[in-house]
Amino acid sequence: MKKLTAASLLVAMTLALGACASNPSNAQLGAATGAVVGGLVGSSVTGGSTAGTVIGAGAGAAAGYEIGKRIK
Repeated sequence: MKKLTAASLLVAMTLALGACASNPSNAQLGAATGAVVGGLVGSSVTGGSTAGTVIGAGAGAAAGYEIGKRIK
């Protein structure tokens, strides 16, 4: 659980700092949202496994990016 909290905090800090640069595109927002949701799902499904969290975050980011690209 500590790893999940640390990973969530890292993602939140990265998004907060990245938001200062410019307005993110829908694809960027989708990728970030997908990574967070995918990481949470991957962690839940694998019982908190680091590998499951990372794989879930990667898959979620890819899916979120593709969905975000299609939203106008």
